[in-house]
Amino acid sequence: MKFFKSFYYAGRGIVTALGQRNFRFHLCAAAFVIFFAARFYSFSAERWAILVMTCAAVLAFETVNTGIERLADKVTEENSHRIKLAKDCAAGAVLIAAIGAVAVGIALFWNKDVFGLILLYFTEPARLAALILAIAAAWGFVFLPEYWKK
Repeated sequence: MKFFKSFYYAGRGIVTALGQRNFRFHLCAAAFVIFFAARFYSFSAERWAILVMTCAAVLAFETVNTGIERLADKVTEENSHRIKLAKDCAAGAVLIAAIGAVAVGIALFWNKDVFGLILLYFTEPARLAALILAIAAAWGFVFLPEYWKK
C-alpha cells in the first residue's frame, strides 16, 4: 500500500508545481517543442530520448525548486540568509537546465530546410489560426492564474 501512496504523494507534488507560473511556462514550451518535433522532424529513437529527457529534466528541476521554495517560505527569520541562498541555488539549477535545454533544442532542431517547411505549413490560414489560438491558450494557461490570484 505504501508503494501506491507514493504515487499519490508524487502527484500532489506535480499539482503543487502546476501552481507555479514558471512550471506552467516550461510545460507549455515542452508541449510546443514536442509538437514541432513530431510534425516536422523525423527523429531517431535516440534523438527522441534526448528531447524527452531534456524536457523532463527542466520540469523536474522546476518541481524541486517549487518544493524548496515552499519549505523555505515556512522557515523562521533567523535563518533567512541561508534560506535565500538555498532558494537562489534551486532557481539557478532550473536556469542551468533551461539553458541546457535551449542548447539541446538548437542542436536537434537547427535545420534551415525544415524551417522553410514550417513557414510554408503555416501559410495556410486555418493552420496559422490554430497556431495563434494555441499560443493564446498557452499564454492564458501560464499567466491568467497569477492574475486570478490578485
